[in-house]
Amino acid sequence: MENYLDFLKLVLPSFLVDYFDIVKSEKKHEVLHLYFEERNTPPRSSSSTLMSKGFHKEVIIQDFPLRGNSVYLHVKRRRWTDQSSGEIIQRDWNLVAQGTRMTQEFAAFLKEISRY
Repeated sequence: MENYLDFLKLVLPSFLVDYFDIVKSEKKHEVLHLYFEERNTPPRSSSSTLMSKGFHKEVIIQDFPLRGNSVYLHVKRRRWTDQSSGEIIQRDWNLVAQGTRMTQEFAAFLKEISRY
């Protein structure tokens, strides 16, 4: 299993492998859609009063093409409620490069190749 996760980290952004589960995949023509949901692991492990309260709206991010297929990552981030304060808790993810709908790595790659 460990080799499988190491391989996925080469193909997908590593934060997806570490904190999200793949719940579905679809291939339509030359487009691959991968669906992820954040695991129910609260961001603050010290607080035992956090309760999962579902997900935020899905974010769709374009990533590196794989074997001639465009790749879109459908990411659902989880939110928790602190039972003692009523505060909504979530992880702060930098999923998308600023000003784009692409992963940061893909945007950096495109920026680099456009210089030549």
